[in-house]
Amino acid sequence: MARFWTADLHFGHGNIIRYSHRPFTDVAEMDRALVERWNQVVSPDDEVWVLGDVAMGTIADSLAHVSDLHGRKVLVAGNHDRCWFGHGERAESWVDRYLDAGFDRVIQGSTTTQVGGSEVLVCHFPYQGDSHDEDRYTEHRPTDRGEWLLHGHVHERWKVLDRQVNVGVDVWDWRPVTEAQVAAIVTGGT
Repeated sequence: MARFWTADLHFGHGNIIRYSHRPFTDVAEMDRALVERWNQVVSPDDEVWVLGDVAMGTIADSLAHVSDLHGRKVLVAGNHDRCWFGHGERAESWVDRYLDAGFDRVIQGSTTTQVGGSEVLVCHFPYQGDSHDEDRYTEHRPTDRGEWLLHGHVHERWKVLDRQVNVGVDVWDWRPVTEAQVAAIVTGGT
């Protein structure tokens, strides 16, 4: 079993093609490519952590793509996930839909885990920075206490910035990144 990381798939979100300069002509092509590229690197026995923003648009259609993705999937909910606790009470009723769609677990906020023998923080949001010109959702961001952070949210803005590793598809060839690649960054490689 291998572990992978990804974020910001945005299944069903037509505007993300333009916003993040994605090389797809339409949503159908993008969604199909994201599923194909995921399944090229992830086997059914692998685990993939999705650090938020999995599906948008018509949620019944876009969230359904999760069942087409190989592996056991853990979602760390992001601001565009309807199950994200930042949406208030209505988010609770969505957690079961995300589980039914194919996620094994939904995590709110941030958590820690080991990568390459180092403890890292995991959250949808970076310590600082945004996909927009101003930092949004500052009240939901993790506190920087000196550990490496794996995150999404910033799309193509950066791959690595200080101790922040963006695992989003926009900077990893539209597919999940291997834990070995992340570990090489966290432990001082490239």
